[in-house]
Order: sequence, then structure tokens, then C-alpha cells
Amino acid sequence: MTEPQQLTGVEDAREAPEAAEPQDVTHVTAPPAAPIAPVPAPEPAPEPAPVPKDRRVLRAVLRWTAAVVVFAAAGTGAAYGIVGMERTDVPGLATESDGRWAYPTLVKPPLPSGSPGPFAETNPAGTHHADLRALLLPAPEGATENKALRGSDGWLTTEDYLAEFEQKEDREELGQKLLDHGLRHIAARGWTTQDGTRTRVYLLQFNTAAVVDKLIATEAVAFVPPTHQVRGAAEVEYDEAFPERATVSGVEQTSYAEIKPYGPEQVRFAHIAVGDVYAVIVQSRKGAALAVPFQQTVTLQSQLLG
Repeated sequence: MTEPQQLTGVEDAREAPEAAEPQDVTHVTAPPAAPIAPVPAPEPAPEPAPVPKDRRVLRAVLRWTAAVVVFAAAGTGAAYGIVGMERTDVPGLATESDGRWAYPTLVKPPLPSGSPGPFAETNPAGTHHADLRALLLPAPEGATENKALRGSDGWLTTEDYLAEFEQKEDREELGQKLLDHGLRHIAARGWTTQDGTRTRVYLLQFNTAAVVDKLIATEAVAFVPPTHQVRGAAEVEYDEAFPERATVSGVEQTSYAEIKPYGPEQVRFAHIAVGDVYAVIVQSRKGAALAVPFQQTVTLQSQLLG
């Protein structure tokens, strides 16, 4: 079997903390020496010879050199301590979350022995030989799974998938298209995070990549609005904010976002085509569906399929 491949997802782009500015060193004078009692003598003691100026300068230079060495050593130790600490360990430099969810480590399922990946030259049909259910993105940490989307033995019925669409006539038309294009099966997963975001991921597998390309053409997902309206998303536009660097090479993706004025919640969704798999990802949230977790979810699911 092919060794499982660990996915890295979207890398962090946090900057390291800047080095601390050097502090001013305040000159500290030594405390005055205790007064010396005069010693009586029959004759006044001769005045001491004046210390040559160059010796006084030398002593001053030595004192300042010692002070500089001490403070430099202390400063170096402090700088090393800051550099060696994590950013969140340094008071005032803690990095707040950028909105991404904490997903478990993603690992692609192993392929059957001798089976190529969907982009291999020896696999012109773009077939995913791994179990489609194992290619589903897992729920992030702390999320509550929607067990209804598991279906029977991990396979969702076409009727349950079609419930994601608003209009009855759309459900009937799309259902016929799926039948005509030889839909093999649907794997799905859904969850709700603590902030109320609801996510649904659907993977639809067909016989070849050519069939998926034809289905996408009939779905007109390259246009706004798409042919069939997703439930709750009355008016949508292209998600122009989806960053190019978050897309996956070889994966055909189109993302949409519901525009104002929307109802109690906003909907975001994406269509993904990878070989013989056509995927639909839907997120909705009361108030507004946040862009960052949506982009993260689409990118990670694309990586698993690609």
C-alpha cells in the first residue's frame, strides 16, 4: 500500500516579535567614603603629589569598561530569553486567533496496491481509488457532528442531498441530472461549531472526470447565480475575497457568498471538481458566515481530494 500522506493545510504567516529596543543605562555613582579623622602630628604632613592626569583618565576608562561589560552581559541574557520564548509566552505579545478552526492532523487514506492517484498520467479517468468516505474532511475540534448526514453505512441518499436546495423544481431537475450522469454514491459529513456555524460537505462520485466536467457545465457554476439555488441563499455573488494562495493546484473551484440584505443567517458555498468527484461545501451562520473558516474548510477538503 502507498504510505499515507500528511497534509499541512494553510501555513501560518505570523511574524516573529521584533527585538526589544536597548534601554538607556543610567550612570550610578558610588556612595561617598566615610570621613577619615585627622591624625595629630608635630608638623604638617607634606601635601601628596598630584596624580598625573593620564592615570585618572585610565582609571575612569577602566570603570566604564567594566560597567559596559556587565550591562552588555545582562542585555544579552535578556535578549536570549525573549528570543527563546514562544510569542504567546511574552507579556503583551500574545497572538490572538485569526479565526481558523483547529482541525485534527489530516492524512490521506492509502491507495489500494498499484492504484494511481486522480492526477496520475496512468489514470486518465481521474478515478479516486481510495474509499470516498475516507476522503471526507473530519469535523474540527469542539464541533458537534450532524449524525443525520452519515446516512446508511456512510452513504447519503440522493434525496437527502437534494434537500440542500431551495426550490422543488430545482430538486427534481437536479435529481434527474444526477441520475442521467450516472451518480455512483454520495458521502457526506456535517457539524456545528461553538459559534453556531453549520457546515455541510457532500462528495458525489461519478464514473469519470469527463462526466464531472459535463455536469459542471450543465450546472453553470461558472455563472452567477448558479443554476440551482442553495437553501437560504437568495442572492449570491462570487467570493472575490477567496485568496489565490489558498486554492489547490489541479482542483477546479468556484465559491459564492450570499449578499445583503440576507435573512437571519448568511450562507457561503463552494463547488469543487477533482477527477471523478464533484463536491459541494455549504456553511451558514446567524448574522454572518465568517470568511476564514469557510476558506480553510474548502482548501483542506480540496487537499484531501487532490
